[in-house]
Amino acid sequence: MAVGYVLVNVTPGMEIEAFNTIKGMNNVDDITVLFGDYELIIKLVDEDLASIAKTVVEMIRPVEGVINTKTLAGADIV
Repeated sequence: MAVGYVLVNVTPGMEIEAFNTIKGMNNVDDITVLFGDYELIIKLVDEDLASIAKTVVEMIRPVEGVINTKTLAGADIV
């Protein structure tokens, strides 16, 4: 199981629309609106990091209003 956190910049005024579009996507475990350098943070959970990357590139980046994403990969510590 892999976990990734995606920081998202959104066009001003489009935060709620982007939030509502993304929250129902597969693999989205949590999403929060932020104040600061980024407008959204998304927690993705999937089988592997390749699947998380695919979700970001194919599903999140095309959302209307999304300007930029930064993906942080969770580490497995045993």
